[in-house]
Amino acid sequence: MKLRHLAPVTFVVVSGACFATRNDVRILQEDIHAMRAQQLRADSARAKQLADMTAALATNIGVVKDSVRDLGVRLTTFQGATRQELYSIGQQLLMIGESMGQSQAQLRNFRADIEERNRQTLETALRSVPPPVVAAGDTTKPPTTAAVVPLTEGPNTLYQIGRDQLMQNSWSAARDAFTQLLTAHPTSDLAPHAQLHIGESFDAEGNRAAGDSVFRLVRSKYPSSPAAPTALYKLGRSLKVQRKNAEARAAMQEVVRMYPRSDEATLATEWLAQNPPS
Repeated sequence: MKLRHLAPVTFVVVSGACFATRNDVRILQEDIHAMRAQQLRADSARAKQLADMTAALATNIGVVKDSVRDLGVRLTTFQGATRQELYSIGQQLLMIGESMGQSQAQLRNFRADIEERNRQTLETALRSVPPPVVAAGDTTKPPTTAAVVPLTEGPNTLYQIGRDQLMQNSWSAARDAFTQLLTAHPTSDLAPHAQLHIGESFDAEGNRAAGDSVFRLVRSKYPSSPAAPTALYKLGRSLKVQRKNAEARAAMQEVVRMYPRSDEATLATEWLAQNPPS
């Protein structure tokens, strides 16, 4: 009798327990679904962010590649243009060098013209200087500007004057110009050739002794100058005219021995072959 009354109570308790368990499961399932949905949204957002970053990086890489490619093209163009310009400059320098080598006379004329213009400019400037003020009662004669600053032609101007006089067979006038060059500009690179031309002027006048003396002076005073082998060769030819064959051969042999790479050495070798010792 008592068991019958307990049975419904037990069923209610068990039913209640089952009901609570199903409710908890349902809540748990909803929470799981919510978490999954939230995770999916987060993953989607991260995926979109990653895709955006990837796209931006790809764009930046493309820009960098384009910039590098453009820089490479510019660099190649610049290098090509530079090489072409350097080649053109080199060609121009070669042409200038050849022109200068072929026309030393024109270069000397140009330098002489510059020297003369500078001299004239200085002379004009000195003339424009007012005279010094002399105090009353001072009988001392003030120095003139010309005495303070003597003016003379430049070495190239004097050299060209001397050459022009040689071309006109004005031997004495030529010597005057070359002598003035040696006196006013003794360290000029034209001094050896000026001395040589003085010897040539004596030689042309028939004054062999004076010419030979100057040729020997060029050889001893300027042994490293291109004028030295020329002077020796001319000395040998002059001695030959004077029938001083032994001395002439000695001069030619010295040309060959001391200046083997000079043009005069080639001429001296031919001369020695044509003029054997007597």
